[in-house]
Amino acid sequence: MEDRKLTVRAVERALDILMCFTKGKELGLTEIASSIGLHKSTVHRLMTTLEEKGFVIRDMATEKYRLGLKIWELSAHLSQSDDPAVLLLPQMEQLRDRLGETVSLYLRDGTDRIRIQAVQSNQAIRRVAAVGARLPLYVGASSKVLLAYADASILQAVLDSPDWPASVDKSQYVAQLQDIRQRGFATSYEEREPGAAAVSAPIFDRSGKVAAALSVSGPVSRLSPETLIEFGPVLIEAARDMGMMIHA
Repeated sequence: MEDRKLTVRAVERALDILMCFTKGKELGLTEIASSIGLHKSTVHRLMTTLEEKGFVIRDMATEKYRLGLKIWELSAHLSQSDDPAVLLLPQMEQLRDRLGETVSLYLRDGTDRIRIQAVQSNQAIRRVAAVGARLPLYVGASSKVLLAYADASILQAVLDSPDWPASVDKSQYVAQLQDIRQRGFATSYEEREPGAAAVSAPIFDRSGKVAAALSVSGPVSRLSPETLIEFGPVLIEAARDMGMMIHA
């Protein structure tokens, strides 16, 4: 029997509902139903169960839902020895103190990247990196790092995506990935958002597989293209040390 047939539909739908909260902190029934393509009555029944179990909380005044304490209870029991977001936090803080800018850690999930940890810069003007943010693998330093070392099928899926920005030439992009593999880090200058720049390097685990992308980002007023290049070797060194801490 195919795996799909073994999937319990109600569980699958409940998980789809919970994933909706990656796009907003408070959501109404209509928003959730529209997002996952279910009727409001079906969503209401599932939300009632999730609420009873403590996975969501309903605001009686607005009739909107937000994630409940059970989610945080589960996250508190993640294995700290295996979770890069916890394991590498002290090293990320040291890198922030050394370079003075926001340090982030990204994982690839399909054709997206997810920021799983961030250490904010102490500067008055800084990029606020939201942990848990899901971003596409089109532009940005960490995106290019994750794609540069990904399987060819992943790269092709990203290149073939209907959401690929028309302003980005695909052949030039692929050439950039080759350059990244040669020099060991990637840079971006106002690629994803105006006024922001970043530099990123891959973190390899002990088996030689890319475990995450380490990124330093900040405003272009402090991170010139020349500064990004200067930061590159520093990130490579930090990423190498972090990789030794991650099990294969």
